[in-house]
Order: sequence, then C-alpha cells, then structure tokens
Amino acid sequence: MSQAGQLGGLANVGKIPELKNRILFTLAMLIVYRLGAHVPVPGIDGTVLAQFFDQAQGSLLGMFDMFSGGALSRLTIFALGIMPYISAAIILQLMTIVSPKLEQLKKEGEAGRRKITQYTRYGTVFLAFFQGIGMSIGLESFSVAGQPVVIDPGWGFRAITVITLVTGTVFLMWVGEQITERGIGNGISMIIFAGIVAGLPSAIGGTLELARTGEFSAVGVIGLFLMAVAVTAMVVWFERAQRRIPIQYAKRQVGNRLYGGKASFLPLKVNTAGVIPPIFASSLILLPATFAQFTKGTEGFAWLGDISAILSPGQWLYMALFTALVVFFCFFYTAIVFNPKDTADNLKKNGGFIPGIRPGQKTADYVDSVLTRITVVGAAYVAMVCLLPEWLISTYSVPFYFGGTSLLIIVVVTMDTMSQIQSHLMSHQYEGLMKQARLKTSR
Repeated sequence: MSQAGQLGGLANVGKIPELKNRILFTLAMLIVYRLGAHVPVPGIDGTVLAQFFDQAQGSLLGMFDMFSGGALSRLTIFALGIMPYISAAIILQLMTIVSPKLEQLKKEGEAGRRKITQYTRYGTVFLAFFQGIGMSIGLESFSVAGQPVVIDPGWGFRAITVITLVTGTVFLMWVGEQITERGIGNGISMIIFAGIVAGLPSAIGGTLELARTGEFSAVGVIGLFLMAVAVTAMVVWFERAQRRIPIQYAKRQVGNRLYGGKASFLPLKVNTAGVIPPIFASSLILLPATFAQFTKGTEGFAWLGDISAILSPGQWLYMALFTALVVFFCFFYTAIVFNPKDTADNLKKNGGFIPGIRPGQKTADYVDSVLTRITVVGAAYVAMVCLLPEWLISTYSVPFYFGGTSLLIIVVVTMDTMSQIQSHLMSHQYEGLMKQARLKTSR
C-alpha cells in the first residue's frame, strides 16, 4: 500500500464502528493507567522521595522510573509497573529451552498458549510480591538530609505497601490483556509506550525553557530537532528491514487438482531480538549503581560506590561493556526466539525448499548462517542507537535523554499499532468489495 493510500485509509477510521470502538477503548484504558500513576502509596513523604530519586538518576531505579512513566519516583499504586509481567514472560520463554513440558505446551497451539499465559500470571504475582517486600524494606532505610522517606516505618507500612503494589501490577496486567483483546496493539507494549511518552512533554518544555533563558542555543534546539527526525527515520528503516530468503514449493497432485509450485520468501528481520538486549544490558550494568544507592553510608560497601562511578553513563568502560552486552544479548535472544532447525523441518513438511539448498540440515545451516550475518548488523544498529544519548549528553550537553531503549520502544509500538489499524481497514475494504460482488451476482 502506498503512503498516500495509507493516509487516505487512516482518514476513514471514524467510519468503521468496530475500529473506532477499539481505539476509544485503548485510549480509555491508558487514561486509567495514567490516573493511577498519580495515586501514591500511603505512608510516604513525597517531597523527600522526589529528592532521593533526583540523586538516583543514572541507576537502575532511574531506568525503571522511565518505563513506569514516573510512577516509581512518586511511589504510586503502579510503581512496579508492568516489569514483573515482562520478567515472568521472559523467564518462561527461557525455560522452554530446558523444560520439555513447556516446549511441548508451546507447540500445542491455543490451548498451550493459554496454559503458558496462566503460568506467566502466577510468575507475575510471585515476582511482584518479592519486589514489593524488597521495596518496602528498602524505603524504610532511605533518607535525604536526615529526613526519612517513610513517615511511620514498621510491619504495618510493609503490609500495606506490598498489597498495594502487587494489586497495582495485577491490575495493570489485566489492563494490558484487555487492550490486546478488545483494543488496538499489544496491551503490555502500549502501557510501556504510554509511560515513556508521558515524560516527553516535560523534556521538550525543559529544553525550550533552556533555550529561552540562553543556557541552550536556539540553533542547538533546531539541530537537535532535525537530528531527532533523522534518527527516528533510521530506526523505522532498520525495524522494517528484512532479509528475504526465496522459497519454492514443489508441485503435488491431490485427486484431479494440482497444488504447490508457488514461489514465496522467508523474511528474517535485521533486529530479531527487538528491545530486549538493551533492557538486559542496562539492567546488568546499572546493578552496582543501584546497590550503591541502597547501601550508601553503610560500612563495608564503599567499594560498590567505586564500581558504580567507573560504570556510570558517559564513562568509556560503561560504553564498551554496554556495547559488548548488547551484542551478546542480540545473538542470545535471537537464538531463543528463532530456531533454524524448526524452520527447515516445517519447510520440508510443506514441500518447500530454498533453491540450490538441500532440504533438512543443509537448509537449517544456510538459514542459520544468513541469520548470523544480519544479526551482526542488527546488533551494531541497536548498540549505536542506545549509545547515542550518552554521546549527546557527554559531548554536547544535550538537556534531555534522547534515543536509546525508549526510542526503540516508541517506534516499534507505533509501527505495530499502525499495522493493526491498516489490517482492520483492509479487512473492512475487503468486506465491502465482497458485499458489492454479492449484490451484482443477485441482480
């Protein structure tokens, strides 16, 4: 579909009741999420907590706060966000490699998917419970200039905090599933997307205010805007980039009819791993800084502060280690989500083959070699996009964090949502053509 055709189709969104209702439902659920992100947990001094998070910028807490749309720094009912659900889903995905039972469930279609979803929900509650306990105990030890974050520490505060945070995460999980089923786009991704986008107006407003006061030049703001457009276009191009392996299907006769003989292709995305590698890499590197923040002032843990200083954003060791981890997780996660052996077996069962390559193990080896080569390009692209903000901040003193994991998530979720909207539009157009054909036939 051409660009003009896409824009023309999007103008007809309001004319399709089902699609309009799905979009309105998604917006309503996201509004509920953003309202809940401002309802604080009882027993917290909000001013002291805000000061503490100002000091925790650049740690794992700062990254999670970005994903939660500021709910963590305000310690609201949605402070844990949807991260426990994502962690549980990734853990189950990794366990399918070592557990034959889970691997079998994965191959059982809809029934197996529902069972894995049920396990993911249990895992979400389990992780949220332990994260809530750790957060409630940790908050009691936090203080800024002698002022404690928790007004009345004790088991009463811990119980209320754990119950509130676990309930908030379970509610967000339900909201995400409702958006996926009755709305537009992937619900979990939309929640993360909404949390990140919620911080954009303040970042843009802060930049314009710095330009107004003269701390950041107007030319720099224009240049930053143009660079943002160029980088976003590059991310869109790479996220849509594919290596298409030609597939040929052999002809076979069933009764008096001849089937097969068609040419197709096997699409391999350049960035098969998506946004998982930078999230994992950031989490591992920022762990020392997070522990150093928790153990600040405690005897015997001063060495954590030294390590976190060496691995702080902008340092050469941080950038080198981050790049290495991103490349590693790109290959690791790609190997998990895409199995060349299964692809080769499915092609063989359906009578498909790659021209010039023998079916079976030879096909699997060929697909694996192609996937390895394009993953090198994908890993370099992800590392470059994620290191861009560090370079901008350290070199040009850019006043806000542009690029990285947040940009990847925004672009991927936007593309996925637009793709679903266009699918609904094309389906409606197809149904209209079928109705016209039936009317002509009846006449």
